Amino acid sequence: MTMVEVQVTGGVIEGQQLGNEYDGTHYYSFKGIPYAEPPVGELRFQAPKPVRSWSGVRSAKDFGPVCPQIDLLFRTENPLVSEDCLYLNVYSPDLTPKKPKAVMVWIHGGGFFCGSGNDDLYGPKYLLQHDVVLVTINYRIGVFGFLCLDTEDIPGNAGMKDQVAALKWVKDNISNFGGDPENVTIFGESAGGTSVSFHLVSPMSKGLFKRAIMQSGVTTNCWSEVTNARKRALVLASSLGCESDDDKEIAKFLKTCSTESILFPRLPLTFSEGRREYPELYLAIVSEKEFDNVERFYSGDSFTNILNNLHKDVDIMMGYMEHEGLIFPALTPKTDKAIKHANTFMEYFVPNSIILNNTPLQSHKIGEMIRNFYIGKEPLTKSNALKFVRFFSAAFFFYDILTWCRLAASRRTNRVFLYKFSCRSKLNMFNKVFGGTKLYADEKAACHADDLLYLFTNIHTERHPVDSVENKLIAQVNKLWTDFAKFGNPTPDNTWPQFHLEDQSYLNIGKHLQVEHHPEREDLEFWDEIYRKYLPARSLDVIKQ
Repeated sequence: MTMVEVQVTGGVIEGQQLGNEYDGTHYYSFKGIPYAEPPVGELRFQAPKPVRSWSGVRSAKDFGPVCPQIDLLFRTENPLVSEDCLYLNVYSPDLTPKKPKAVMVWIHGGGFFCGSGNDDLYGPKYLLQHDVVLVTINYRIGVFGFLCLDTEDIPGNAGMKDQVAALKWVKDNISNFGGDPENVTIFGESAGGTSVSFHLVSPMSKGLFKRAIMQSGVTTNCWSEVTNARKRALVLASSLGCESDDDKEIAKFLKTCSTESILFPRLPLTFSEGRREYPELYLAIVSEKEFDNVERFYSGDSFTNILNNLHKDVDIMMGYMEHEGLIFPALTPKTDKAIKHANTFMEYFVPNSIILNNTPLQSHKIGEMIRNFYIGKEPLTKSNALKFVRFFSAAFFFYDILTWCRLAASRRTNRVFLYKFSCRSKLNMFNKVFGGTKLYADEKAACHADDLLYLFTNIHTERHPVDSVENKLIAQVNKLWTDFAKFGNPTPDNTWPQFHLEDQSYLNIGKHLQVEHHPEREDLEFWDEIYRKYLPARSLDVIKQ
């Protein structure tokens, strides 16, 4: 094993040269590199501070701690956890290439409450075969990254500011690993994809990357932003015994609570939220208030930001899975009870944003329309559960993703490439992991997060025969992603056309690559009309204004 040293912000680190058994080459691995000061004590909930320097040579052979969490989704191995979690990992095929290599920075998903950049899910060996430098990052999640009191001391979005700090570190240091700081692609899945889309409109992130890939998540998804964030912070403080109405006292109290006591709070504000057998994210991105001494990561609303603040000339690639909704049982452990509610209460099918802007009677009517469109008048049962999967896929994923795509395309300032991921192979394992087989027995269905198995090696990875379907699909997907990172075009021969409002071209990524038009047309027309009638501020009519 060969050891190698590299100078970075803070000092010298020592990594390893390792073998890649998938192609017989070698690569360089640097793990657990600190990119900011540990956000502990008084720094809890605040924006990250610059990394402190160290003396001597720091080992970069092991991953750094990950943010404290309860992993309800991926159920991977238990890594070292600590609030001191702002570390990243760099993998490079060549530290001194003749020409600097394209850089890909991975932002992990996990609903803003779990996950890390470790190789239990995000190993580098597939991507490195395509001659790119890969960076994976940890950032604060849950309460630690997304609590918001709407005060200067706890303004919110600390986890997103961590990501910005990591991108700045990449800009300053990646050339020492053979990477090109002027050719950085950020990419992520689910909450990671949503994070990428927020960077595309954040003033803090401008100029830190050239390209962006969003997989199964964008700013317009109903779960990407949190409403009434301050009230939820007050609920947390009160539940832990703080009854003060002084913001400074509340902040001081929350900063001194034990890690365990605030690890995974449920913060419903209404009886409906508390009783609803439905996935709710109580901690995510917020529109920040303005304070003199605090740089805001994000403010305003998603539609306005896409139309007015999308970073010009950044190439964009984005898409969704064929059966996103198969994640439903993982988010709703009492699946049978949730289905019972879906058969009883029409409002179950109505997005919260519409409920909050309509009367109970209107919400019931809207829910009846949505239920009839997806389920019909018969009861929801296991035999027709795929209809519910279709509803959940549309309401929580692809409608909002396609809305984001259409809004961005209307500006004509960015190249946009849209895909639908429908690969079927033994690699598709998350339908079973998430419990989606309760709703749809086909274990090879392309579920939420299954695209990860085509991009990264992980603890579930096994070697496949060279001529296997799995190997061919892995090579195909990695080439699309890395060609986009290198050239700003996933198919340099222009096989995959850009998305335009007129023909709405997209690539169906399955066993074969098929260019198609007008994705999910019937669903989009239905939901477009729902929003046009009942929540005009979030309808596509804004494009015409």
